[in-house]
Amino acid sequence: MMVSVIVPVYNVEKYLEKCLNSLVSQTLQDLEILVINDGSTDCSQKIIDEFQSNFPLKIKSFTKENGGLSDARNFGIDRAVGEYIGFVDSDDYISQTMFEEMYQLTKKNKAEMAICNLQKVDEVGKIIQKLTQIPNMPEVIDLKNNFSVFSDMSYFACNKLFKKELFAGKRFQKGMHFEDIELIPQLLLRCKTIVQTQNYHYQYLERADSISKTHTEKGLDILKAVENVEKSFSNSDFKIYTRELKGFHILEGVYTFLAYLAFVRDEESFLKMSSELKKFRNNRKISTIDILRYKRFGKNYFLSLTLKKKIFYLMYFYVNKQIVFRLVK
Repeated sequence: MMVSVIVPVYNVEKYLEKCLNSLVSQTLQDLEILVINDGSTDCSQKIIDEFQSNFPLKIKSFTKENGGLSDARNFGIDRAVGEYIGFVDSDDYISQTMFEEMYQLTKKNKAEMAICNLQKVDEVGKIIQKLTQIPNMPEVIDLKNNFSVFSDMSYFACNKLFKKELFAGKRFQKGMHFEDIELIPQLLLRCKTIVQTQNYHYQYLERADSISKTHTEKGLDILKAVENVEKSFSNSDFKIYTRELKGFHILEGVYTFLAYLAFVRDEESFLKMSSELKKFRNNRKISTIDILRYKRFGKNYFLSLTLKKKIFYLMYFYVNKQIVFRLVK
């Protein structure tokens, strides 16, 4: 088997058919689709059963008690037989040629990981935002000569194809939010060569009910994720690249964290999380100037942001945190 695609499912009856249709119609024929029902209480299993009946050679159906996204993905990894592993979230969908192109790129160049672009879409398929992943790099990337990707790339699991061996002794951390930020960089550190396509194969659905989700102290998992990556980094073949590690700290530990913090509506949580970010920065000697000068893809990241984000970040860095909270809540 060339590719195993792992699809965790939890109460997505409205979106699941479109997702599975995009998988069973892949031009890459030699793939298995592991659909993991993680304790759904809606009609998701009925949809899975229909697909398994219609595509018995492609769809492998599993049911388990609810354990969360990480647990469902790990369940799939343990049962995957493919040479490479991919992940698709059950409310998203992909282009017909996604896994064929990414598989061929990895095989042709003996790469351990492949990456494609993705785009946010709304519930009627309208493109909201194009998310270009590595715009300034060639198709084939030798990591030792192009290690800036470590601090530049976005660590989504779902727009990538991974050689199965990368997961030896590594799994998504159960119960951790932002589990992609925690695991995917550690897998990258095990690679020598990665490949990319500039095609927008992955369609990431921005659901109306997800935009208004409550932001809580669970956001502190971002800092925990970065700290775990830091430990793996110090034991990797790339440990001498300290500048790139600092860039990773700034992108994920500061900018990603603050993007989440901006939507925390409880003042006590906001101030606690701000205190933890301060400790994180102090322990790594990350100054405000370092943050404002950080470059992504060779360009100043702060200057690329929207005016609204620029204002929030500047207020956060230079104004009392209680005042900032009352201004943005």
